[in-house]
Amino acid sequence: QHTTVARRIHLLEQSLNTVLFNKSKASGYTLTEDGQRFFPHAEQIESALLNAQELVSGQAAALTGHLRVGVTEGFGSYVLAPLMVDFERRFPDITLDIMPVPRFISLSKREADIAISLEQPQRGPYLCTLLGEYKLLLYGTPEYLRRHPPIRQREDLQQHRFIGYVEELLFSDHLRYLEDVVPAPKVGLRSTSVIAQYHAALQGNALAILPCFMAGQDSRLTTVLQDEIQVTRKFWMYCHEDLRQSRRVMALWDFIKHSAELNRPLLAGASDHLVYLP
Repeated sequence: QHTTVARRIHLLEQSLNTVLFNKSKASGYTLTEDGQRFFPHAEQIESALLNAQELVSGQAAALTGHLRVGVTEGFGSYVLAPLMVDFERRFPDITLDIMPVPRFISLSKREADIAISLEQPQRGPYLCTLLGEYKLLLYGTPEYLRRHPPIRQREDLQQHRFIGYVEELLFSDHLRYLEDVVPAPKVGLRSTSVIAQYHAALQGNALAILPCFMAGQDSRLTTVLQDEIQVTRKFWMYCHEDLRQSRRVMALWDFIKHSAELNRPLLAGASDHLVYLP
């Protein structure tokens, strides 16, 4: 109830000798500067309590329950989702949520148990591993290349249009690669979604830099200046350190790690198909 929550907030503020919230009838409760500084610590406390509850209840030792994976959109849709069908067959008592989204996933907010990101966590109590590098190449349809000026060298790209990200909405600086390839590119269409960029490239009206694990499997696209234009990025997997005690989390962790190792040729553009664990 509202009165109970308000009373507990008041007691917390008294114990900390500060004001955590601005209270307004119009806008409700908003965090003060001290509240914003305290908030990450409160999230860590909540996470630790939930994990401790699972440990003492015996749930951590069980290969049953629910798991959620937050993952980058392209990798989640084109690599992880098919592999997770195999995981579900092996562990039928574990239910999975796969969240392939073009944004950062917060483990401290309990948005996921495991996150796969372009960024390696720089701080925090995380168990982290490098899943592998992946390659992006420049792609276009054969029809586009026939209708437009020939591309024999990088300078020829100035005559062409591109599909790219909405720069001001990028969730990671690792996605700022188009201008490294083509200075001041002519971008006709922008999207926050790499899958949307992929489908737009298939329409044959512009070129796009796309992950090989997506576009390399599609015969409707062909590479452009493949030996000269290559972008390499990394996928990192991480979870809270205390989830190491959870058997179901570690079962999923090991499955993803070993599957990624098996599919490094696909990520590097040296293969055009997924490989499943034996």
